[in-house]
Amino acid sequence: MTRGLMIVVEGCDRSGKSTQCELLVHNLKSRNIDSELIKFPDRTTQTGKMIDSYLRQKSDLDDHAIHLLFSANRWEAMKAISEKLLAGKTLVIDRYAYSGVAFSVAKGLDFDWCKHPDVGLLSPDLVLFLDLSINEAEKRGGFGEERYEKRDLQIKVRTEFRKLKDDSWKFIDASSSMEKVEQDVMKIVLDEMSKPRKELQYNLWKH
Repeated sequence: MTRGLMIVVEGCDRSGKSTQCELLVHNLKSRNIDSELIKFPDRTTQTGKMIDSYLRQKSDLDDHAIHLLFSANRWEAMKAISEKLLAGKTLVIDRYAYSGVAFSVAKGLDFDWCKHPDVGLLSPDLVLFLDLSINEAEKRGGFGEERYEKRDLQIKVRTEFRKLKDDSWKFIDASSSMEKVEQDVMKIVLDEMSKPRKELQYNLWKH
């Protein structure tokens, strides 16, 4: 059996990321491609509930501690993610370790320290980065509702994301219409699906 594809979707806040994740899963299923959406942080687990409280500004935690919680939230999902991929299911993942590093470094933490807890996670086959300027993001509804949606921080986050890109990354102009972004996403994903798949790689940031 051919394993499923691991697709991570990243982007600054209000880039339309969550909408495009849902559209991508819908479009894959319409082509009879077994697929599922996974969101990080998973706010239903014990670590996720602590993260949710923090993000909603209902609790305060040290920046190092919250970074490690985000990482733990990803690690606790690895077994289930691996099993689904090996069973042939394609996974669309809304945020991954890249977000964890970009946001924490933007808050002033050390770049290498931030990467370390996630070293050895599953490496995605494809990372789609929905690129949107902060000026464009601010024009969209809901900007600023959660702790991380502050202008200066978002500018830094966008810079840090670019330091994390590798050959698996594809940049998409998220200022285009929702339909155009949807088409761009699907074109890139179908192209990736046509390529031979390696074994699962548990080597994020090991090289």
